[in-house]
Amino acid sequence: MSAYDSITQKFHAYFTRDANACVTLGVDKHLDELPDPSLAASQANVREGNELLAEIRHVPREDLDCEKQLDLDLAALEVEYSVFGDTCRFNGKPERFQMPTAGEDISNGLFLLFVSDPRPAAERLDNITCRLEKVPDYLDGLLGRLDTPVKRWRDVDEEKVRELPDLFATVSQWARQESYPGLARLNRAREKAETALSDYLHRLQAMPVTGQFAVGLGQTREIIRLRGIEKSMESLKSMARDFLAENAATVEELRAKLAAKYKLDKNIQTVQLQQYLNKQYQVDPGKDGSFSGILQRYEAERGKILQFIAERDLFPVPADQDMLIIRTPGFMQPSIPAGAMMSPPPFRAGVRRSIIYLTLGQELLDEHTELSIPVMLIHEGIPGHHLQFAAAASHPSVIRRHLNAMDQAEGWTTMLEDYMLDQGYMGDLTDEARFICQRDIARLGARVAIDLYFMTGDPECLDVGVETDLSDPDPFVNAGRLLDKVTGFTPARAQGELNWYSQDRGYPLSYLTGNRLVWKLKRDLAKARRGKEEGLALDRLFHQVYLSAGAMPVSYLRRVFQNQGLL
Repeated sequence: MSAYDSITQKFHAYFTRDANACVTLGVDKHLDELPDPSLAASQANVREGNELLAEIRHVPREDLDCEKQLDLDLAALEVEYSVFGDTCRFNGKPERFQMPTAGEDISNGLFLLFVSDPRPAAERLDNITCRLEKVPDYLDGLLGRLDTPVKRWRDVDEEKVRELPDLFATVSQWARQESYPGLARLNRAREKAETALSDYLHRLQAMPVTGQFAVGLGQTREIIRLRGIEKSMESLKSMARDFLAENAATVEELRAKLAAKYKLDKNIQTVQLQQYLNKQYQVDPGKDGSFSGILQRYEAERGKILQFIAERDLFPVPADQDMLIIRTPGFMQPSIPAGAMMSPPPFRAGVRRSIIYLTLGQELLDEHTELSIPVMLIHEGIPGHHLQFAAAASHPSVIRRHLNAMDQAEGWTTMLEDYMLDQGYMGDLTDEARFICQRDIARLGARVAIDLYFMTGDPECLDVGVETDLSDPDPFVNAGRLLDKVTGFTPARAQGELNWYSQDRGYPLSYLTGNRLVWKLKRDLAKARRGKEEGLALDRLFHQVYLSAGAMPVSYLRRVFQNQGLL
C-alpha cells in the first residue's frame, strides 16, 4: 500500500469514529451508538489527530500528482480543524465544557436513520432502539463534562431537548405501522430516555451559567485559517463594510423603481415596500395547519427550475440525485431560522439524496413567498447546495468526500442567487425578486461583523458603516440590532440566526467571503480564457470544473483550475 493510500485509509477511520458522523456520511459503523461526550473521548481525538497530522506531513510528495498533493493539504487542514475543536478554550476551560449538546447529539443520527436511511425499517429501528437505550448513560456522561455552560447555549439545548419526546413518539408510531417485532423494547427504551431527559433538564437548569463565550483574537485568527480563508480580520471587516454600502445602494435603486411600478408613495420606506411585496405575493399555507400549501409550492418550483436549467444547459445535473423537501422538525428549529440542506451521504451507494428543511410557522410566512421561494430553492436545491454536494459525493477522492468547505458551498449558492436572476429565471418579477433577495442577502455583511464580534468579543467588529446602538452589555442584543437594521428579519428568524452564529464559529463569515472569492475566480477564468470561451460557454466551463472538483475551500479550488491550465 502506498503512503498516500495508507493516509487515506487512516483519515477515513479517524473521521468515522463518531456515531452521528457515520450516519451523516452513510458509513455502516457505530449505528447502534450515540456520540461519546466524555473528556476521555475528546482527549483521544486530540492525541490521534496529532499523530495522523504528523503522518500526513511526512508523506513524500515528489511521486504524487498535483491532485493527490492537494488531497494531502486538504487532509492536514481538516485534521487540524478537528483537533482545534477539542482544544479551543475560553473562560479558562475547553469549549466542550461549556456547550450542552444533548438535543443535537441524540436527535441528529436518530432522525436521519428514520427519514433517509434506505435499509429495511426493522434494521433501522433496531439501531434506533439501541440508541434510545443509551440515552441515560449518554446524558450522565454529558453532565459529567459540563462546567458553567454558556447561558444562550444552554437555552438552545433545552429548547431542542423539549422537542425530543415528539420525535420519539413519531418513531414509535412508525414502528407500530411497520409491525416492528421489537416495539415493546423500543417503547421501554423510549420511556427511560424521556425520564432521563427530564432529569437532565432539571440538572442543567441548576448549573451556574455564563454570558461570556468569546475566544479572543488569537483563536479567532486560527479559526479563520482553519476554515481555509486566507484573509485577515481587518480585510474581512472592510469587505463587509463595502458590501453593505453597495447592497444599500442597490436596494435603494430597486426601491425607487418598484415604488413607481406599483404606484406607491415615491418615498415609501424599504421596510414598508418589503411588507407590501410580501403581502402581494404571499403563498396560501393551506388550511390544515401543516403548511402543506407552502411545501407543495416548493415542489412545483423545483420542477420549474429544473426545466429552466435543462432548456439552457446551464449546469451538469446528474440523473442519480434526488431531494426530500420537508418541514424542519421542532428539535432543529432553534438553529435553522428559515431553511437548510442536509447533503447526500457521500459514502452511500445509489441515488444522491439531500434533505431540504423549511422552517414554517405563522410568524415566518414572509420568508416563504412567491418571490422568496424560488431564491430559497435555487440556494438550497438545484443548482445550489444539493447539486454541489451531490456532485462532490461522487468524487473519487475519499478525503474530499469527507469535506464541507463552507466558503466554497456558500460562495457557490449566493453567486447563483444573482446568476439565475441574471439569466431571466424570474421573468417580469426579476426586480421584485432581486429587491427581496438583496434585502435578504444583506445578512452576509452582518454575518461577517457578528461572527467576528462573537469570536473576539470586540464591539468594534460591528462597526461596518451601519448606524446601530451597540451599548448593551448583552452581545446578542447588540448583534440583533445590527441584523435587524440591515435585513428586517422576523424576530424568530433573527434569534435563530444568532443562535447558530454563536455556536458555529467561522461559518457565518464564510458566506460573504466565499461569494467574493467565487466571483473573483470566475472573473479570473474569463480573463484567462478571453478569445476561447465567453457567455454561456464560459459559464458552462466554470460550472463543470467547480462541480467536478469536489469539496474544498475556494483558495484550494483555485489550484484545481490552475492544474487544468485554465488560469
